[in-house]
Amino acid sequence: MLIQIATDRAVHGDEALIRHFEAELAARLSRFSDHLTRLDAHLKEEPADDGMDRCCVLEARPAGRRTVAVSHHAGSVDEACRGAVHKLESVLESMYGRADHRKGGDSIRHRSGTAGS
Repeated sequence: MLIQIATDRAVHGDEALIRHFEAELAARLSRFSDHLTRLDAHLKEEPADDGMDRCCVLEARPAGRRTVAVSHHAGSVDEACRGAVHKLESVLESMYGRADHRKGGDSIRHRSGTAGS
């Protein structure tokens, strides 16, 4: 899974921030890495009622499916990133969690070596 992070001019995206966020994305989304080809993150600052908001937009590109995008607004870049990652985890879990946990596993009735045998 390729991870690309971009910032606008208002968000200071130094190397430490980029590396930290890449590591967090890789760690929290590692269980979906077989399904995703690329992950794009956009960090930006937007006007809000009480000043400026930081926004993190995450676009996940699943193999063979449409792009999934989520965003989260918060007071800091770190909070915006954490919120967006949490939302993306939820979306991907609903997409792939069910697909990976299909029926057909062992049931109580068909186990070998049960007490009644």
